[in-house]
Amino acid sequence: MTNNQFIQAALKLNGTISAPHFDRTAFKVTGKRSYATLHEPSHTCNIKLSPVDQSVFSDYGENVYPVPNKWGDQGWTTFELETLPAKFVEHALESAYNEVVGTK
Repeated sequence: MTNNQFIQAALKLNGTISAPHFDRTAFKVTGKRSYATLHEPSHTCNIKLSPVDQSVFSDYGENVYPVPNKWGDQGWTTFELETLPAKFVEHALESAYNEVVGTK
């Protein structure tokens, strides 16, 4: 998946906006918390997953892993975009989005 594909996938989710977040771009639903961030130079994103989803997505392989700090304990999970199929990352985005909007 490319950075541009990630941006398009996140922004197609209803009500999602993007905003600068330190050295990243954050994606959030209007009036809600962020559910993903993108670090374009490293082609990685962090997606906020439920503990169960974090475990399931992390089982994919070494290119998906909990952020190695307290944020990871809260479900934030790193995805190395260039090494992953677009549909896989899109599914993770949708899972995180559904958690934020309360449809899961």
